[in-house]
Amino acid sequence: MTPDPKLLSKVSKSRGSAHPTWDNEGGTVPAPAPAPYKSTPIFDENTLPVGLQKEHRTKVGVWGIIRVLEGRVRYQVLDPVSETILDSSLPGRVMPDQPHRVEPIGSMRMQVEFYDKNPWLGS
Repeated sequence: MTPDPKLLSKVSKSRGSAHPTWDNEGGTVPAPAPAPYKSTPIFDENTLPVGLQKEHRTKVGVWGIIRVLEGRVRYQVLDPVSETILDSSLPGRVMPDQPHRVEPIGSMRMQVEFYDKNPWLGS
C-alpha cells in the first residue's frame, strides 16, 4: 500500500540513515537506491566484449545491473541456472560472484552498472 503523500512530512536529512522515517506514525520509507560507482561504456552487438559473452562473474561484494538501452539481450545465470531475455523495460540483476553470461539478440545497445551495495534493498 502506498502511503498518502499528504501524510508524509519531512524525511530525515541524515545521509547515513539507512531508513529515514516519517515524522508521523513512526513509519519508514525505503532509503534511496545507491548510485553505481562505475559503469561500462555502451556496447552494441559488434562491440560487446567476448569476455562478457563467456562465463564470468563480478567480484565478491560487487552487484551489477545490466541496462539494455535498445533491442534485446539473453542473460544466462549459470548457478543457479536461469535464462532471461532483457530489454529496456527489464534490467538484469547480477549478484556478487555469481557466474553468468550475456548474448546479444540481433541489434542492441547495453551498459553495465556496478555497485558496492545491493541496489535492490528496499525494492
